[in-house]
Amino acid sequence: MHSFQELFATFNKGFDTNHFPSTPATLYEPSEYFLSIGGKRIRPILCLLGNELFNDLHEDAYHLSNAVELFHNFSLVHDDIMDDASLRRGKATVHTKYDNNTAILVGDVMLVRAYEHLQKIQSNHLAKILELFNTTAKEVCEGQQLDMDYSKMDKVTMEDYIHMITLKTSVLLAASLEMGAIIGGANNANCKHLYEFGKNIGIAFQVQDDYLDAFGDAALFGKEPGGDIKQNKKTFLLIHALEVANKEQKLALTDLLKSDGIDKVEKVLAIFKECSIDTWAEHTKSTYLKKAFEHLESIAVTSDRKKPLIELANYLMNRNQ
Repeated sequence: MHSFQELFATFNKGFDTNHFPSTPATLYEPSEYFLSIGGKRIRPILCLLGNELFNDLHEDAYHLSNAVELFHNFSLVHDDIMDDASLRRGKATVHTKYDNNTAILVGDVMLVRAYEHLQKIQSNHLAKILELFNTTAKEVCEGQQLDMDYSKMDKVTMEDYIHMITLKTSVLLAASLEMGAIIGGANNANCKHLYEFGKNIGIAFQVQDDYLDAFGDAALFGKEPGGDIKQNKKTFLLIHALEVANKEQKLALTDLLKSDGIDKVEKVLAIFKECSIDTWAEHTKSTYLKKAFEHLESIAVTSDRKKPLIELANYLMNRNQ
């Protein structure tokens, strides 16, 4: 058994190499640039933890973790274009540093490279993993589309938002765990509990992410402060604020969503604080974390094998970046 920190170190050592040929440099240098600025790399570690929850680590888990990380980076490069984001992980985004067309191709070639890694997985696991991987990839795209759709809508319910972030964020975390478990030989019941563990961790993770986007330290978080507010994104925080705000606060929020003033973020955050959104976000995060641990408890393996997953979940929920 390995701690998640040990798996981070092992994965990073193998992943922090060149993934692409040297030419054409106009395509592959931007690709290597984006991968080189790192990231949390939670999803590939979940692949490894999912495997090791049930069995010794298999070489296929590393092929899978490489594929998942490349797919995730593909989605980030394209998301940055759609969100018109200038920073990712504290560095210039690909479309900002280079141009939009290059960024589109960078994302595309990362997706192709991901499937090249999947092809290396043993045939007895490959069909099941490909089915889950492809389903998850489509769901991630659906979630991104809904995210963009919601920014144009006057009203989005909490139920709608949870559905969207489940697709955009949670399903890849959940699938990473389940695909790793498949390699580890887990039965269907254990796979499903592990998937639900990952899904609920993902929702709690998104609550934390929404909170950090609004209230986090930009130097630590690596993104522009209030990016979601500037883009009128319907986040956990905004949706709940509109539900609990008094008439005056609700009118002010509605007006701010229609404005592009330089003090927009500051004014929205002031209303969030008046509505105790920070306290509510912490409670909501804890609720989903509890659901996640209930599913983890139901998995039929010894408690010591679950310890690295528990430690990783607690690490994610207490991060400040």
